[in-house]
Amino acid sequence: MGAQNSVHAGKAKIDYNVDLTHKLFAPLLVPNLRHSSSSPLSLVIGRLCIKHPDLFGGNEKLDVSWDKGLFDSTVVVAVRRPRHENVAQKSLLLQHSLAPEVGLQGPRLDDPSNPTRSAVHLCRFSAGVDICEPASTNWISTTSIKLEHVRPLNDEGRSISRDIDGFPITCSGGPHDNMVILKQESQYAVTSETSFSKLNLQMEQGVPILSRWLIFNKFKFSASSGVRFGRAFLLTSLTGGSIVGDLAPYQAFKIGGLGSVRGYGDGAISSGRSFLVVNSELTIPLTERLESTLFVDFGTDLGSAHHVPGNPALRQGKPGKGLGAGAGLRWSSSVGQIQLDYAVNDRRRTTLYLGVAVPSGR
Repeated sequence: MGAQNSVHAGKAKIDYNVDLTHKLFAPLLVPNLRHSSSSPLSLVIGRLCIKHPDLFGGNEKLDVSWDKGLFDSTVVVAVRRPRHENVAQKSLLLQHSLAPEVGLQGPRLDDPSNPTRSAVHLCRFSAGVDICEPASTNWISTTSIKLEHVRPLNDEGRSISRDIDGFPITCSGGPHDNMVILKQESQYAVTSETSFSKLNLQMEQGVPILSRWLIFNKFKFSASSGVRFGRAFLLTSLTGGSIVGDLAPYQAFKIGGLGSVRGYGDGAISSGRSFLVVNSELTIPLTERLESTLFVDFGTDLGSAHHVPGNPALRQGKPGKGLGAGAGLRWSSSVGQIQLDYAVNDRRRTTLYLGVAVPSGR
């Protein structure tokens, strides 16, 4: 269910939007992290958005959003001042999030017969500035610098520095990590009536403001291409990355799950210093609003799991590489696209995914 309204404050018009969805189909999502709560709100997911068009009288735009999932929550506050299209756009961002850290869970998350022994959650707070450069031909470039504070928590919400096996969770060895991250992101896209290509490049550098703060260099890329054959559409993507320097176990690349390798649980294949994931999906329309899909996913940590401090993936018996394949349906409804995927991995374990993709403009 959703609600959208406006409130007039002086000469300003404040827009707010509430979109809540009760997770009626949670038992169908396998695997699933254990979560016990007597509150009915624990089964509600949704988004709350508030927009103010003129915060300080200089056309500054205020955007506040709160996204709540079954196991995670993210609050983002952004202040933007519109500039000419040929001038870099600057934004001040504040973000707070709380989410399970799947790379540190054990044993393997794709094995429902072995429940998670002790959950680890990451509480993150970051503050920084984004600078979006003017678009040049098909390229868009964004530079950001932010201060990030990361604190691991247990199920009771208490700070912890080690996992259940006694290995450090943070890079500092204490209850939290601090870092200043300089990030450069570039996107390239080209489209035609029958195809499209897209490339995304990200580079992050940990800047050592203080001696115990993290120093690292992280590179990630994503390339995708889509081609139409009559009524069918074939989408292929390749995603990979690597990190050198300081590395806390929670910073490792997680492989497995929806958006990675379907048929495995989130992070169930591995968490490593490097990774590579290949996805291929063929979509065939059945009716005006219903489509069928066939997909194949493959992911690998490129043998880098043992370079992660504490070897969490190896201790949990994660395979390091995995293959998943299956079929699905996509139905365009009034609330968004309802997606149903059935996947089986190379260990003959099956997973059913059910979700709703709500358009960003709603």
